[in-house]
Amino acid sequence: MKLRLKCSSLIILLSVMVLTGCQSFHFANDNWKGKDKAQHFLFSMAASAGANAYADHQNYGHREGLLIGLSVSISLGVAKELYDSRPEGTGWSWHDFTYDVAGAVAGSLLYQQLK
Repeated sequence: MKLRLKCSSLIILLSVMVLTGCQSFHFANDNWKGKDKAQHFLFSMAASAGANAYADHQNYGHREGLLIGLSVSISLGVAKELYDSRPEGTGWSWHDFTYDVAGAVAGSLLYQQLK
């Protein structure tokens, strides 16, 4: 329950920043085939699988392991995009974030299938 609350809080915070036009927040002008997309996918996949493994070794159940893996990996993706959205950064990229989420899902599912 606390995990869902944290995810909801993060989504609300991000939504408020985007909708209010926060002056220090800007978007990237990139495409779906950028050179860093594979890095976003693979890092998120590894982070998600690693968090799933940690949850498994802590004796969490299947569902909790999936939630922990996805939450850790997607949170890292959000943190990276928030860092990029600084005035000195490259900007928030929904394309990068999409690859982060896809990698997180792939990593969690792959770990659960291989264990």
